[in-house]
Amino acid sequence: MTGRSRENYNRNYINYVHSFAPPTQHFKTCTRAFCVGGLICCIGQFFRMMLELAGLTGDILAGTVSVMLIFLGVLLTGFGVYDRIGKNAGAGSIVPITGFANSVASPALEFKTEGFVYGTAAKMFLVAGPIIVFGVTAGAAVGLIYWLIAL
Repeated sequence: MTGRSRENYNRNYINYVHSFAPPTQHFKTCTRAFCVGGLICCIGQFFRMMLELAGLTGDILAGTVSVMLIFLGVLLTGFGVYDRIGKNAGAGSIVPITGFANSVASPALEFKTEGFVYGTAAKMFLVAGPIIVFGVTAGAAVGLIYWLIAL
């Protein structure tokens, strides 16, 4: 194939693929992602306000709210609701804490038929593994820098 015929072939292929793909509605997609992500954050804020009224403060309050959001994300993933939310909301459902809980729970549920060790336990860290490794490494590096500065 010559260079010009290859370009023509590629252009025809791209046009063929685009003829089957529905047009992207960027404004609608971004609006939906913004609203769903904001709703998840509002739920977290509601949890925080209710726990403040119950008397929690500081790190205990922040940790409790985080655990509640993680639990909610995993629970909704287990019931198959979070996947439907993600399909309709797109990036709005990847609010950091609930999206991370979903990314850990989804592979664990998908591969549970392969057994507890090779299925659930191994696949659970398929997506989350690199994030956990980076978090531990970054935390150790920041701690080391802080320790060196404090000397």
